[in-house]
Amino acid sequence: MQAPVTHILALTNLRRARLLPAAGKVLVKQGQKVSPNDVIAETVLHPRHMVFDVRQALGITRPAQLSQAIERRVGDKVEVDDVLARSGGLFKRVLRAPVAGQVSIISGGRIVMEVDSPLFQLRAGLAGIITEIIPERGAILEASGALVQGTWGNGRTDSGVLLSLAATPEDVLTRERLDVSMRGAVVVAGHCAQADAIRAANELPLRGLILGSATADLLPVLQTALFPILLTEGFGRIPMNLAAHRILTTNEKRDTAVNATVWNAFTGERPEVLIPLPAAGSVPAESVTLKEGLNVRILGMQQAARVGMIVSLPAELVHLPNGVRARVAQVKLENDEQLAVPLCNLDVLE
Repeated sequence: MQAPVTHILALTNLRRARLLPAAGKVLVKQGQKVSPNDVIAETVLHPRHMVFDVRQALGITRPAQLSQAIERRVGDKVEVDDVLARSGGLFKRVLRAPVAGQVSIISGGRIVMEVDSPLFQLRAGLAGIITEIIPERGAILEASGALVQGTWGNGRTDSGVLLSLAATPEDVLTRERLDVSMRGAVVVAGHCAQADAIRAANELPLRGLILGSATADLLPVLQTALFPILLTEGFGRIPMNLAAHRILTTNEKRDTAVNATVWNAFTGERPEVLIPLPAAGSVPAESVTLKEGLNVRILGMQQAARVGMIVSLPAELVHLPNGVRARVAQVKLENDEQLAVPLCNLDVLE
């Protein structure tokens, strides 16, 4: 059975495609070094259009006068207050552009203008090297370092020095634990149940927050935070898995990039933390075949987030307490306890 992999690695090589959602302009070159906040490509996602009725605006009644009144041509760039059309005669009228844009259509006495919209800027999301350019869409980046992938992110990207408030995976983040010394840092904590703690982090501000879990009622606050927030386990009262906790806390005070992108099951893109390290590792696989010796994390059970190793994969179906018959794996936890866990409740850690 093939299983997706959550990468929690002390050292690895990464290859990431960073792509615009629509065609645009690529701003980097092959071989260029980039930092997490560097803009590598940009585009206009949702262009707006404005329609100007020249006949009505200038009070023109004769069709022959329209072509003389319109002073712009299709493709013309216009700035704010530039003249679009003007009438002659004793009582002159002028039609000006209220915003900057480009004339896209002139027809039937109307001018259609595409209005300049804010650019969507695609950031690198990690420190690395551009190894390939994808014309009009983005680039391929490669980097090496420690990697921790999560299950949820609020869609933001930033970087800073890593600081830990998680002496144990269960430690709770409160407003009182945040102080001015953490301004501009990426903070690791266990669980958060207080909206005030997130607001305090906004006020500092932090450059990133890595949590094991958070209560579901905090979702609106997490989504509107001004910095990236990543959950390694998800929503509920779930301690951070020991593998992720160990990597994050042992790399304290290192530069850290948090790419809290939304998990996309179709592209494979998911929220992740990269701690750049000088040595090179191997390229991780995106899926593996379940087998003995694999490190796994338990999902959706009383033992959620516990980490262990598969010691056997019985071929026969097993009756579970809920009455379902399913294939299971015998998993040996770090405290030497063994559990029979349904295969669908296992997440491979590599």
